[in-house]
Amino acid sequence: MTPHDVELIRSSFAQLNRRKTETAHLFYERLFATAPDTRQLFKDDLKSQGDKLMESLMVALATLNDPAGLAILPERLGARHRGYGVRPEHYEAVRAALLWTVEQTLGPAFSTDMRTAWTALYDRMSAVMLRAAANADGKGAASLEAAPSSHPALRPTG
Repeated sequence: MTPHDVELIRSSFAQLNRRKTETAHLFYERLFATAPDTRQLFKDDLKSQGDKLMESLMVALATLNDPAGLAILPERLGARHRGYGVRPEHYEAVRAALLWTVEQTLGPAFSTDMRTAWTALYDRMSAVMLRAAANADGKGAASLEAAPSSHPALRPTG
């Protein structure tokens, strides 16, 4: 990620975070509309889950210039998500819902460069999460395909 990408993510997140309850609500509404099978993964209160989502994004933003630091959160999340039953295909659904949410929230301010920056951030984090999930039980990526579907929240923190 370039310094320009980092600045775009930080400035746009400031706008998202000012409306964090609405932003989180839009995200989960979109995720469940486009990937209805993910709804069963969320057993916790979605308001609380939305707060956790926004907190995780805030932590990610705080470590954007520190690749080693940026990897810590997704490593923990990936291993945790494996235990919740999150499957690899859920990551693409989350990516699409996140980009859609950022675009809807920012409106005309959401540029092609901003999409590229957010995509790069999500792709970096999800790659680490998928590796951690694959290694969570020592069985590797093949075990992810057979994971039961019982995730309380695609939970950023817990």
